[in-house]
Order: sequence, then C-alpha cells, then structure tokens
Amino acid sequence: MNSSFLHKLFGTTPGKGVQPGEAIAYSVAGFGQNFICTIIGSYITVFMTDALLFGAEGVQIGHISGAVAVAILMLAARVFDAFNDPIMGSVVDKTRTKWGKCRPYLKWMAIPIAISTILCFLPVFSAESVYDGSKTTQTFVTIAVLYVVWSVLYTIADVPYWGLSTCLTNDTTVRGNILTVARMFCTVGAGIVTVFVPMITGAVTAKFKYTVDDIAAIMQDKAEAIANMVANQGITAQEAANTFVGTVIKGQEIANADTLKIVYFICAVVLVVSAIPMFFYGFKNTKERFTSDDNPPSFGHNLKLLFRNKELLLIVLSGVLGGARMVYSYTGGLYFAKYILQNEGLYGVITLLVVPGGLVASLLVPWMSKKFTKKWSYIVVHLFGGVVMAIMYFVGYDAPWKIAICAVGLVLLGIPQGVNNIITYAMIGDTVDYLEWKTGERGEGICFAMQTLINKIGMAVGAFIGVMALSIAQIDTKTYTVGNADALWNVLILSGVISMFACAVPMFFYTITEKRQREMVAEIEARKAKK
Repeated sequence: MNSSFLHKLFGTTPGKGVQPGEAIAYSVAGFGQNFICTIIGSYITVFMTDALLFGAEGVQIGHISGAVAVAILMLAARVFDAFNDPIMGSVVDKTRTKWGKCRPYLKWMAIPIAISTILCFLPVFSAESVYDGSKTTQTFVTIAVLYVVWSVLYTIADVPYWGLSTCLTNDTTVRGNILTVARMFCTVGAGIVTVFVPMITGAVTAKFKYTVDDIAAIMQDKAEAIANMVANQGITAQEAANTFVGTVIKGQEIANADTLKIVYFICAVVLVVSAIPMFFYGFKNTKERFTSDDNPPSFGHNLKLLFRNKELLLIVLSGVLGGARMVYSYTGGLYFAKYILQNEGLYGVITLLVVPGGLVASLLVPWMSKKFTKKWSYIVVHLFGGVVMAIMYFVGYDAPWKIAICAVGLVLLGIPQGVNNIITYAMIGDTVDYLEWKTGERGEGICFAMQTLINKIGMAVGAFIGVMALSIAQIDTKTYTVGNADALWNVLILSGVISMFACAVPMFFYTITEKRQREMVAEIEARKAKK
C-alpha cells in the first residue's frame, strides 16, 4: 500500500514519531483479540444453555432454573472481572520492561488466553448428565470457574492493549485516527465470528430441530407403537403419546447438544490458532514513546488518581448507563433469531445490518470530532439511536413490512455503535493527557482499565438480559415454541431505548475539547522542557 496514503490516513509524519506500520500492527492485534473476545462474549452463554442444556425445561441449579443460573453467572462473573480492571490498570502502570509497560502483555498473554478459551469450550461435559440432574451442579461450577479464569486472563491483555494507544503518540488527532482504524479491524474481527459461527451451528444442527408440526407427524407415523404401549402397559393413549414424545424429544435434544459442543469447540480452536500470531505481530511491530519513568505508583495511589480524573469518571458513568444499548447484538439477538424467527443463521444478518452504518460512522469520526468535537458527536448519535430504537419498538416485528423497517433501523443503529466504538477510546486517551496536565502523572493503565470495565459491564448486561429474556419469553428449547414472543422483543428493544438516552446525559458535563487537549499537551511539554 502506498506509504503517502497511509501517512495521510493516520495523520503521521514520515520518519517522525509513530509510523503507519505500527498503527497497522496495533490494529491487527485488535483484530485477533476480537476473535477470542467474541467467541466467548457471544457464544459461551449459548454453549451453556443449548449445548450443555442448562436452558432446557426442568433443569435446576439449586432452587432456580438453569437458564436463570446462567444469566446470574454471566452478570456476576463479568461485574467481578470488570472491577479487576482497575487492579490490572495499576499493574500496567507499575510495569517496567525493556519493551515498555503495555506492549509486553501482548507477548506474555497470547498463549494463556488461547488455552483458557479452548478450555471453556471443551466438549467433555455431558449434556445428558445436566439434563437428568446427575451432574448439573458439578458441570455448572466447573464451567463457571473456567469462565472466571478466562475473564481474568483476558483482562491482563485487554487493559494494556488499549493503554498502548496513548504510548504510541500524544497527538490527539493521530491517536484518534489510529483508534478509528483499530476499532474497524476489531469490528471486522468480531463480525466474522458473529456472522459465521451461527451459520455453521445452524446448518450442522438443522436436522435435530423439531417443531410442533414435526412432532405431530411423528406421532401419526408412530400411532401403532403408541397403541402397543397402551395395550401392553395399561396406560391411556394420552399418557403413551406423552411418554413417546418425551423420549423422542429428549433423544433429539441431547443429540443436538452433543453436536453443538463439537462445533463450538472446533470454532474456538480455529479462531484461537488464527489469533495467536496477530498478538505477536502487534507486539513486535509497535513502539512505546510516551511512558513515565518515575517510580511505579501503588494501587491505592492509582485509585486516588482515578477519582481526580473527573472527565474520565463521566465517561465511565456514561458507559455503565449505556450497558444495555446493544443487547440485540449479544445473546438476546441470537435467541430472537433462533426461536422467534426460527433461523439461527439470521443472527449473522442482524449483526451484518449494523455494519454499514458502523463503518460509515467510523470513517466519519475524525471529521465529526473536528467539526463538532468528540463530546457532541457522542451525545447526538446516542440520542439519535434512542429515537431509532423507540420507532422500532412501536413498529414491532410480526409482519414482513415491519421486519423491513426494523432492518433499516438496525442499519441506522450502526451509527451510534460505530461512533461509540472509537470516540470513547479517543476521549479516554484525552483524559490521560488531562490527568498528566492536572497531576503530572499519566496513568495510562488505570485510565484505560475504565474502558475495559465499560465493555465488560456492557457484555455482562447483554448476556444477563438475553438469558433472562429466554426465561421471560417462556421459550421451550425442545420444540422451539415461544410462550410470549412480545416479552422477548420488549426486553431487547426497550432496554436499548432507555440505555441510549441515559448514556448521553453524563456527557453534557464533559469539558475536554480538541482545542483544550492540545493546550494541555503544549503546557505539559513546556513543563518538561523547564526541568
């Protein structure tokens, strides 16, 4: 690719400071990282409910249903992991190596993350033992521990990865451009997983999906066998039919689950093997330029720095309030496609519809930031997203023309999603400069730990709402029947409407503009020159 084009794309200067090759290497690492993040974030929940049958009717963990137990696990584990992020941020800020403070984690953590990801999808757990209750709790606890371990290991790589962006350059425009490209790579990486995995699982398990009509046809075909059961066992025809139906459905559900386990495991292995070289490529081809050589701060000191960074805290509050804005793209969206639309592969279409708007918005972020500032770009697109989701809610989904309107809505929702994916990282980068201007300390690790905290809370909320919606909608995973389809729709869309509007509110109080950031950097450089 032409070097002059790349310099123009990233806003870099030939031979001075960060170079395009580093920006591309940084983006490639994010591409691979999202292979791993997405296979876990989007499918570990479905692996538990559908492949291990915790979502099957009658499965209990203690006194609660298996589906609710999975929902609680997803929420609790992610919230626990999110609050590990400040600790990891402090560890990053204390790190001192010949490679820098952020880069080495790309090298150190690639293999541990890969191994833990594969362990989460090991096809050794028995779906039948979960179904019949013999090893339900034991299997649940094992998966829960593996998932928590994965979350901690992923945090150890994720926090320094995003912190690295502030170590590459302190130019807010160049950093914004790098993050724009990196987030696009991340989006494509996540998109590949969300599109192709459900297509594969849906195609491979299609033969196991029995509808009510299928079961009725089987009963008619097996009428003679049912009559024999009545004659030989002294039971009523209805009792014989119910027994036969239960046997047929249980066999099919377990066969479906066993197949799903293998498919998810293979997908995880392929994605992990593909991602590992990308981590090492990102490590080898980047360079840290802006890090502190002062004595490493303590965790307590870093927490004090965090609470002195009021601009960052506003971003965190906004991110927490926005945790449900993309529920449709997590587990809930997959359940909607699988059980309401009766086509698991359509989940890929749902995620793909968001991509065009997201890509256009991503490309426009540098222009929007310059024209309107990051703050107002963020606020306006989320208010717009709330309006779009409100329209989708009132339109509904129970007619082809309504589905078409909602499809357009998903395309438009790509705009706030694309802008959010980039601008929040860029704004947090600016708060690192703000913190250094205010206190003399940069704190990249603790600051970018807040971004990963936001992401994890969003994933936790998305998984929790999605699995709870499965229960609220009274979905029978055996026959693919839905007791209350409107409940699933209401949960997915209304939660998004509220979250879109709510996340915009804190940003009205955010004060860093592009002009102010440049003034702060200039003042920082002037202070350093006087030393």
